[in-house]
Amino acid sequence: MPYKCYRTPDTMALVSADSRIAELLTELHQLIKQTQEERSRSEHNLVNIQKTHERMQTENKISPYYRTKLRGLYTTAKADAEAECNILRKALDKIAEIKSLLEERRIAAKIAGLYNDSEPPRKTMRRGVLMTLLQQSAMTLPLWIGKPGDKPPPLCGAIPASGDYVAKPGDKVAARVKAVDGDEQWILAEVVSYSHATNKYEVDDIDEEGKERHTLSRRRIIPLPQWKANPETDPEALFQKEQLVLALYPQTTCFYRALIHTPPQRPQDDYSVLFEDTSYADGYSPPLNVAQRYVVACKEPKKK
Repeated sequence: MPYKCYRTPDTMALVSADSRIAELLTELHQLIKQTQEERSRSEHNLVNIQKTHERMQTENKISPYYRTKLRGLYTTAKADAEAECNILRKALDKIAEIKSLLEERRIAAKIAGLYNDSEPPRKTMRRGVLMTLLQQSAMTLPLWIGKPGDKPPPLCGAIPASGDYVAKPGDKVAARVKAVDGDEQWILAEVVSYSHATNKYEVDDIDEEGKERHTLSRRRIIPLPQWKANPETDPEALFQKEQLVLALYPQTTCFYRALIHTPPQRPQDDYSVLFEDTSYADGYSPPLNVAQRYVVACKEPKKK
């Protein structure tokens, strides 16, 4: 009897995602080539600007000729920069789509029970591997880059989700759960599903040691940022000094109350935070760094 291969919807979804990812990678490669071509094309104009300024300094005067020439050169440079910027934005969109498909693929593989060597089942993941993955997730969180006049969207940095926002399966959230000792704590969790009928989430504890699934109301879920805020262009989208937050304690999967000590100064910087800690005389730990990815608003009042 000939062997028959039956594909489940989940395995078909994996194949479809792989095919689309391959297409997007090809398109991304073309956009990168276009960026380089655009940059090379505009380089001659930038050299002309520099040489014109050097001649003006040598002659120590700004003649009508040089003024007209520079106006034309800068107009061209501005148009070149806008063209390159448009290509880069398209490339960023492709990268975002690839990341989204990779996440969908991971979820489909999880449902189908399929894992590869680089992504073992969560129940066998070593703690050191988990901590590395969390660091990578923070480092690869995209920086929000808006057009002139655009305001940062919800879930960019400190900006909360909109009131009707529903986190998608696979999204990482801060979830308030009951611990073994009965106390409540905020943990890092992954969304499994959301029921519009009950307005409740099902989430998995991200820590394999927990191995628990929790059913929680919306008020017990805080979505994590989906973009980093740029301190140089959008400082208002960051938590400010002495603002009360929930921050992921380094090398753990739990969020604790903390005060912002220093906001990020550059896009690649972390927050410096002071965790509430009664073992210190002033009630706070020394400053510790926490990535934007793992800092969210704390709605509870500050302790006196």
